[in-house]
Order: sequence, then C-alpha cells, then structure tokens
Amino acid sequence: MELLLILSREHDTLPKAEVIAVLESERVHFEIKCEYNGILVLNIADRDDWIINILAKRLGFLHEISELIIKTDINKLNTDVLEYSWKGVIDYDYAVRVKKTYTKIDLDSQVMESEIGGVIKRKLKNGAVVNLDNPKTFIRVLLFNRKVFVGKRLVKVNKKHFFNLKPHKRPFFYPGSMSPKLARCMVNLSKIKKGEILLDPFCGTGGILIEAGIIGAKLIGMDIDWKMVEGTRENLDFCGISDYKVYMGDARNIELPNKVDAIVTDPPYGISASTVGEKVEKLYQESLSSMQRIIKEKGYLCLATPHYLDLPRLINHTKFKIIEQHEIRMHKSLTRVISVLKKVY
Repeated sequence: MELLLILSREHDTLPKAEVIAVLESERVHFEIKCEYNGILVLNIADRDDWIINILAKRLGFLHEISELIIKTDINKLNTDVLEYSWKGVIDYDYAVRVKKTYTKIDLDSQVMESEIGGVIKRKLKNGAVVNLDNPKTFIRVLLFNRKVFVGKRLVKVNKKHFFNLKPHKRPFFYPGSMSPKLARCMVNLSKIKKGEILLDPFCGTGGILIEAGIIGAKLIGMDIDWKMVEGTRENLDFCGISDYKVYMGDARNIELPNKVDAIVTDPPYGISASTVGEKVEKLYQESLSSMQRIIKEKGYLCLATPHYLDLPRLINHTKFKIIEQHEIRMHKSLTRVISVLKKVY
C-alpha cells in the first residue's frame, strides 16, 4: 500500500523526521517512494489500520493521510482518472477536492474538481453521487508543479488539541513554554512507545510530559523549582493524565530506582531561565552526564539547545552520539537546535 502524507510546512526537516521516527519505533517496514515540500509518499508492506491510526494519533506535523491510487502528470490526469478502476474505492457518495502547492499552472481548482468528479461518476455506473457536505469517500487531488497525486483520504488530523493546549490555556502557565506541536514532535523523535518510561528532567510547566502522556508513555518529570513541580502536576491532571511521577530534583544528579527508555527535555537557557546559578555550559555538561547514567542502552535523548552551545564538545565525556539535528530560527539573534542523541556502548 502506498500512503500519501500531507505534512506541515512549518519546518523544512522536522515533519519528515517525525514520520520516520514513529514508523521505526513501531517497527513498520516502509520505503520512501518520493518526497516534496510538504508531501511524502510511503510504501508500507502491509495494509493495516493500526499503522494509519498510530500515525494519525502520534504525529504533530501531519495534516492528512490518503491511500495513493494515481500518480500522474497534469496533461494525463483526466485520461488516467478515466482508465482507473474505481470499483471498491467509492461505494455510495464522494467529493473531490484539489489542493495546489508550489505550482504556477493557472488552473481553477473548482473546475478541476467538477471535471474529475464527473469522470469518476461516468466510470462508476453504480449510482454513487457527489456529496460536498459530508461525503463517505473523500478523493484528494494534490498538485505539485506538474505532478498530480490522487488518493482516497483515510485520515484528516484534528488540530484542536494543539490549539486548546497552548501553554497560556493550561491552568499553570510560565513564559517561554514550548508549543504542544513541537513538544509532540520531540517526544516522537525519541522513539518512545506506549507503555515505556519517558523522563523530562527539566519539566517546567509539563508541556513535553503532556504530549508523551497523550500517546501512552509512562511519565517521570522533575524540576529544581518546586513551583514548576506543582504546576506540572496541575497541568497533567487537567489533561486527564494519571500515569506520572513528578518531583523536585536536580538534573545534574538524577536519582531513580530504574533506568528510563527515553529522555525528552528543553533545558533552561538565557537570562530569564533558572540555571541554578550555574553557567549554561556547565549545567548542560553535568546534566548530560547524569542523563546518560539513567537512560537505557540504545535509548534516545531528544534535546533542545540554543545554537551557541557546542553540543558535540559537551557530550565528549558521555556515551551519547548525535544522530540528527534540526534548526529552528526563533528570532534574529537565536536559533534553537533540536538534537536526537543515542546512548551507545
């Protein structure tokens, strides 16, 4: 089965990296057939609904998933639509919707939708009707330059969660908190699975823990500021998450009875952040030493850092190896780097 994924274009590399991380964490065999800005076509060995559900539930930078049925050129579109056997694709009613991205071709989307819908109706001959309001089957037509992808939409991701749980909408708020969408992506990059233990040793207001809890991880959070500990607990309770332990502690000296499967964290930096009176580099270095002791072998750490920190040098004394990095420009003087590290032997 080939899947057509429409991804967010909020970042150049994170959406694709997030997809790959989730598929690998779930041990799904896949092949990337083609990719463009915001478009990813995957070949999945088996057609299993659980794969679709996992991607839809977990991915932060995903908009839609469709089963790809036609890949063609704009000049051959109507011919290929007419020649395609639509039996089993549309049973009752349907709608066709065209989405254009990075195309300079002067085409009227509504005219295209009407033409393609008409061709499908003539080919079906089973009484299927067009329903623009609430169709049982949604046919997505995606144009990228002159390339055209036609798919049967399987999932449209509801983004209300990321809007409703913005940091300022939670019971406990503190300036500088990470957005839910980026927090979800970082959790996914750690390759954590449902039922595994995730630690955030700089939990702040609990944004990362909330996203990890929603996908079913067991949570451990800690912060050196008691106010943050209480605030994180309040926010987790507000989100209906119960499988957590959050306590006051120092990330430079993490003490837990058992090792954790993954660590995802956004350590403090800058003037407004609490760095316990330490220089930022020293805080990071000592915390990384503590984290590598408490994470399992081959476990992943996903870490947000300011661009001016030399992370390769800071991990020299640890068993961590940098697997991938993604830059996010925040403003003129600051770029944040999302790094994925793996603990190696």
